[in-house]
Amino acid sequence: MQQVDITEAQTRINQLLQSALQGEEVIITRNNQPILKLIQILPITKRRQRGSAKGQIWMAPDFDEPIEDFKEYRS
Repeated sequence: MQQVDITEAQTRINQLLQSALQGEEVIITRNNQPILKLIQILPITKRRQRGSAKGQIWMAPDFDEPIEDFKEYRS
């Protein structure tokens, strides 16, 4: 986190913006009191839509039938 006085921030704005874009928090102060915070806004992740995979999944009609060969391995 960087703290910079507003008069200094005016001369270094490009550098401060780059720092914020790289994930650093930049606090701008006036008379040693924080007045602004520069932070990067992360992209909003899109929520999954219910039913968006409809028709893309196939299941065999006998998928829940017992597997005959499996009985041999259990003993």
